[in-house]
Amino acid sequence: MTPAARLQAVLELTATIAHESGPADVIIDGYFRKRRYAGSSDRRAVNERVYKILRHRARLDWWIERTGLKITDVFRARLIAHLTLADKLAVDEIATLFSGTNHTPEPLGDMETRLQENLYGRPVNHAEMPRHVRFEYPAWMDKSLAAVWGDSIETELSALNQKAPVDVRVNTVKTTLEQVQKAFSKDYIEAGPTALSPLGLRLPGNPKLGGTEAFKKGWIEVQDEGSQLVSLLCGAAPGMHVADFCAGAGGKTLALAAMMTEKGKIRGRLDACDVSRFRLDRMKPRLKRAGIKGVRLNSISAKDCSWTASRLGQYDRVLVDAPCTGTGAWRRDPTARWRFSPNDLADIIKTQQRILHNAAGLVKPGGRLIYVTCSLLIEENEHQTARFLEDHKDFKTIAMDQVWRETIGEPPPPPAPWLRLSPASTGTDGFFAAVFERA
Repeated sequence: MTPAARLQAVLELTATIAHESGPADVIIDGYFRKRRYAGSSDRRAVNERVYKILRHRARLDWWIERTGLKITDVFRARLIAHLTLADKLAVDEIATLFSGTNHTPEPLGDMETRLQENLYGRPVNHAEMPRHVRFEYPAWMDKSLAAVWGDSIETELSALNQKAPVDVRVNTVKTTLEQVQKAFSKDYIEAGPTALSPLGLRLPGNPKLGGTEAFKKGWIEVQDEGSQLVSLLCGAAPGMHVADFCAGAGGKTLALAAMMTEKGKIRGRLDACDVSRFRLDRMKPRLKRAGIKGVRLNSISAKDCSWTASRLGQYDRVLVDAPCTGTGAWRRDPTARWRFSPNDLADIIKTQQRILHNAAGLVKPGGRLIYVTCSLLIEENEHQTARFLEDHKDFKTIAMDQVWRETIGEPPPPPAPWLRLSPASTGTDGFFAAVFERA
C-alpha cells in the first residue's frame, strides 16, 4: 500500500469504528482479513494512525470547531487535522496524498484546504483547552472522576490514554509460569512476571500469540493483570460452590476453574451464568483448549429468573462482574469513552442494582459476594456498594487488605473497604472490587 492508500484505509476504518458497536481492534482485524494484499507494515502503520486519531479525538474536534469552518465529513476533517497538527504536514503535502486516484482519499475541498491552512503550525495541545478536552473524556464525567482522584486526576487520566500492555494468565491446570516463560523464549518473545498477580506475565510490544506453543497447548489466556487479581480475590477453592453471575465469554470463569481444579477436574461446582447464550457459547472452545472440565453454562433471565430462584443460598462464592461503562478499559478501546451519556449511566446503575440483588440471594450464610466493575466512576462503585449494604442488612464488607492476604498473599494494599486499580497507580486496567460476606 502506498502512504496515500494507507490514509484511505484510515478514513474507512475510523468511520466504520464510529458506526459499529464492536471494539476497535476487532473491527480493524476484520477489515484486514478481507484485504490480504496489505502487508504487515501496512497493517501496523494504519493501526497506529487509527488509534492515534481515536486517542486525539477531543483535541482534534476542539481545533476543528475553533476554526469556525463547517466541515461536513468529520472523519476526513479529523485525519486532515491530525496530519497537520501531529505530523506537521504542509498544505501541498496533504494535497498530494489526497489525489483521489488508485485507492487514495478524494481531493481536498475548499473548506478542507482552509481547515488545513488554519491549523498549520499549531500544536496538538493548547493552554486554553479545558481539562476534559486535554485528557480526552466526556465533560459530564469530570465531577465523578475528580471525586475519586482529586489532585492526581491528570496523572490518572493521562495514563488512560496510553497504549495498554499485553498480559497473560498462566493456566495452572496444565503448566507453570516458568515453563511458559521458556516456551515464549523459544518463540523469541520476552515475558516478565506481572508486579501484583502471581499468575501473570507481561509481554512487551504487541506479539502475535496465536501461533505460539504456549497458546496452542492451552498454557495461557490473554487477561489483563487487573482482571487476574479480581478473580483471585474470589478465593475460589476445590470443594466450593461458585457462581460467575455475569460470565460473558469466560475470562474470569477460566481463572476460577483453574483455582478449583484438582487432578484435571473441577472439585465442587462452578456455574457460569449470563443473559446471552451467544457469549456463553464463545466460552466452550476456550474451556476445551485450557483443559477445563465440569463448568456448567447457564443462560439466565434478566428478570424473574427460575434458575436463580431455585438455587437460593447455595453458593460459597458469587462473582458479579457487572455491566458498566468500561471507563477502566479506555486504553484498550478508546471509542468506549464516547459511547455513553448521563442517561445511559442511570440505566446501567439500575441494572447493576438489580443484578446485585439477584446475585445476593445465591450466597449461603458465611459465603461471599464479590462485586467487580471495570469502571472508574464513583456512581458505579462506592455509591453502589453503599446502596447494596443499605438494602441488604445481612451482608457486611470485608476489608480488602484482609481479603488480599487470604487470597493473594503479601504485600496487601493499604487498609480499605474496597480495591481500586488503575493504569497510573497499579499499571493495570481500571477495576473496582468490593467483597461482601453474608452473616
